[in-house]
Amino acid sequence: MFARRLDAALMESTLARARVSPRRRANHCFHAPADRLQRMVIAALAGSYFPPHRHKDPDKLEIFTILSGRVLAITFDDAGGLDETALLSADPEERARGAVAQVEIPPGAWHTLAVLSPEAVIYEVIDGYFDAKTHKRFAPWAPSEADAEGAQAYLTDLIERCGAV
Repeated sequence: MFARRLDAALMESTLARARVSPRRRANHCFHAPADRLQRMVIAALAGSYFPPHRHKDPDKLEIFTILSGRVLAITFDDAGGLDETALLSADPEERARGAVAQVEIPPGAWHTLAVLSPEAVIYEVIDGYFDAKTHKRFAPWAPSEADAEGAQAYLTDLIERCGAV
Protein backbone atom coordinates (compact mmCIF):
# COMPACT_ATOMS: atom_id res chain seq x y z
CA MET A 1 0.00 0.00 0.00
CA PHE A 2 1.27 3.48 -0.91
CA ALA A 3 1.32 6.05 1.87
CA ARG A 4 0.99 9.01 -0.52
CA ARG A 5 0.53 9.62 -4.24
CA LEU A 6 1.64 12.56 -6.32
CA ASP A 7 -0.48 12.56 -9.47
CA ALA A 8 -1.71 15.02 -12.10
CA ALA A 9 -4.82 15.87 -10.07
CA LEU A 10 -2.77 16.84 -7.02
CA MET A 11 -0.41 18.93 -9.13
CA GLU A 12 -3.36 20.71 -10.79
CA SER A 13 -5.17 21.38 -7.51
CA THR A 14 -1.97 22.84 -6.04
CA LEU A 15 -1.49 24.99 -9.16
CA ALA A 16 -5.12 26.16 -8.87
CA ARG A 17 -4.40 27.40 -5.33
CA ALA A 18 -1.21 29.13 -6.53
CA ARG A 19 -3.14 30.96 -9.27
CA VAL A 20 -5.32 32.71 -6.68
CA SER A 21 -2.63 33.24 -4.05
CA PRO A 22 -1.14 36.74 -3.58
CA ARG A 23 2.23 34.98 -3.16
CA ARG A 24 1.74 33.28 -6.56
CA ARG A 25 2.52 29.88 -5.04
CA ALA A 26 1.03 27.11 -2.95
CA ASN A 27 2.26 23.87 -1.49
CA HIS A 28 0.92 20.49 -0.53
CA CYS A 29 2.70 18.81 2.37
CA PHE A 30 3.08 15.06 2.45
CA HIS A 31 4.77 15.08 5.85
CA ALA A 32 3.21 15.27 9.27
CA PRO A 33 4.62 17.75 11.81
CA ALA A 34 6.36 14.93 13.68
CA ASP A 35 8.07 13.50 10.57
CA ARG A 36 11.83 13.93 10.35
CA LEU A 37 11.77 14.20 6.53
CA GLN A 38 9.83 17.15 5.11
CA ARG A 39 8.23 16.41 1.71
CA MET A 40 6.06 18.74 -0.33
CA VAL A 41 4.83 19.74 -3.75
CA ILE A 42 5.27 23.42 -4.54
CA ALA A 43 3.32 25.01 -7.38
CA ALA A 44 4.50 28.48 -8.34
CA LEU A 45 3.85 31.06 -11.01
CA ALA A 46 6.34 33.36 -12.71
CA GLY A 47 6.96 36.32 -10.43
CA SER A 48 6.66 34.36 -7.20
CA TYR A 49 9.41 35.58 -4.88
CA PHE A 50 11.22 32.98 -2.81
CA PRO A 51 13.32 35.13 -0.46
CA PRO A 52 16.92 33.92 -0.41
CA HIS A 53 17.45 31.86 2.72
CA ARG A 54 19.34 28.97 4.21
CA HIS A 55 18.64 26.13 6.57
CA LYS A 56 21.28 26.52 9.26
CA ASP A 57 21.39 25.71 12.97
CA PRO A 58 20.25 23.08 12.44
CA ASP A 59 21.80 22.55 9.03
CA LYS A 60 19.50 20.80 6.57
CA LEU A 61 19.99 19.33 3.11
CA GLU A 62 17.30 20.45 0.64
CA ILE A 63 16.43 18.76 -2.65
CA PHE A 64 14.35 20.21 -5.50
CA THR A 65 13.03 18.01 -8.31
CA ILE A 66 11.20 19.60 -11.24
CA LEU A 67 7.86 18.05 -12.19
CA SER A 68 6.65 20.63 -14.73
CA GLY A 69 7.85 23.94 -16.10
CA ARG A 70 11.20 25.69 -15.75
CA VAL A 71 12.81 26.97 -12.54
CA LEU A 72 16.21 28.53 -11.92
CA ALA A 73 17.90 27.35 -8.72
CA ILE A 74 20.48 29.81 -7.41
CA THR A 75 23.02 29.61 -4.60
CA PHE A 76 24.85 32.60 -3.12
CA ASP A 77 27.97 33.31 -1.11
CA ASP A 78 27.67 34.87 2.34
CA ALA A 79 27.74 38.41 0.89
CA GLY A 80 24.91 37.72 -1.58
CA GLY A 81 27.10 37.24 -4.63
CA LEU A 82 26.04 34.62 -7.14
CA ASP A 83 27.66 31.28 -6.46
CA GLU A 84 26.03 28.76 -8.79
CA THR A 85 22.92 28.41 -10.93
CA ALA A 86 21.10 25.43 -12.40
CA LEU A 87 18.16 25.36 -14.77
CA LEU A 88 15.60 22.83 -13.62
CA SER A 89 13.44 21.79 -16.57
CA ALA A 90 10.88 19.09 -17.20
CA ASP A 91 11.55 19.39 -20.95
CA PRO A 92 13.70 16.51 -22.28
CA GLU A 93 15.11 18.72 -25.06
CA GLU A 94 16.33 21.29 -22.52
CA ARG A 95 17.82 18.51 -20.43
CA ALA A 96 19.75 17.32 -23.48
CA ARG A 97 21.22 20.86 -23.60
CA GLY A 98 22.30 20.90 -19.94
CA ALA A 99 19.18 21.54 -17.87
CA VAL A 100 18.72 19.21 -14.92
CA ALA A 101 15.85 17.39 -13.23
CA GLN A 102 17.09 17.86 -9.67
CA VAL A 103 19.48 19.83 -7.49
CA GLU A 104 20.65 19.28 -3.94
CA ILE A 105 21.25 22.39 -1.87
CA PRO A 106 24.02 21.72 0.65
CA PRO A 107 23.18 22.27 4.32
CA GLY A 108 23.63 25.91 5.28
CA ALA A 109 23.88 27.25 1.69
CA TRP A 110 22.07 30.47 0.79
CA HIS A 111 19.63 29.78 -2.04
CA THR A 112 16.49 30.80 -3.90
CA LEU A 113 14.31 29.73 -6.81
CA ALA A 114 13.07 31.80 -9.77
CA VAL A 115 10.19 30.48 -11.86
CA LEU A 116 10.95 31.07 -15.55
CA SER A 117 7.89 29.44 -17.13
CA PRO A 118 4.36 30.77 -16.60
CA GLU A 119 3.80 27.95 -14.08
CA ALA A 120 6.00 25.30 -12.50
CA VAL A 121 5.65 22.41 -10.08
CA ILE A 122 8.52 21.09 -8.00
CA TYR A 123 8.89 18.41 -5.38
CA GLU A 124 10.90 19.49 -2.35
CA VAL A 125 12.53 17.35 0.30
CA ILE A 126 14.21 18.79 3.39
CA ASP A 127 16.15 16.57 5.76
CA GLY A 128 15.12 17.46 9.28
CA TYR A 129 12.15 18.24 11.45
CA PHE A 130 10.14 21.38 10.78
CA ASP A 131 10.36 23.99 13.52
CA ALA A 132 9.02 27.42 12.51
CA LYS A 133 11.52 29.14 14.85
CA THR A 134 14.60 27.60 13.23
CA HIS A 135 13.44 26.42 9.78
CA LYS A 136 14.80 29.29 7.66
CA ARG A 137 17.31 32.07 8.10
CA PHE A 138 16.52 34.83 5.60
CA ALA A 139 19.39 36.58 3.82
CA PRO A 140 20.12 40.03 5.27
CA TRP A 141 21.21 41.29 1.82
CA ALA A 142 17.91 40.53 0.01
CA PRO A 143 14.48 42.19 0.28
CA SER A 144 11.89 40.59 2.49
CA GLU A 145 8.78 39.13 0.95
CA ALA A 146 6.80 41.92 2.67
CA ASP A 147 8.57 44.48 0.44
CA ALA A 148 6.62 43.54 -2.71
CA GLU A 149 8.13 46.25 -4.92
CA GLY A 150 11.69 45.64 -3.76
CA ALA A 151 11.25 41.87 -4.01
CA GLN A 152 10.03 42.05 -7.61
CA ALA A 153 12.87 44.40 -8.60
CA TYR A 154 15.40 42.08 -6.92
CA LEU A 155 13.90 39.00 -8.63
CA THR A 156 13.94 40.66 -12.07
CA ASP A 157 17.54 41.79 -11.60
CA LEU A 158 18.57 38.36 -10.32
CA ILE A 159 17.10 36.58 -13.35
CA GLU A 160 18.85 39.05 -15.67
CA ARG A 161 22.21 38.68 -13.86
CA CYS A 162 21.93 34.92 -14.20
CA GLY A 163 21.28 35.27 -17.94
CA ALA A 164 18.12 33.18 -17.64
CA VAL A 165 15.36 33.34 -20.20
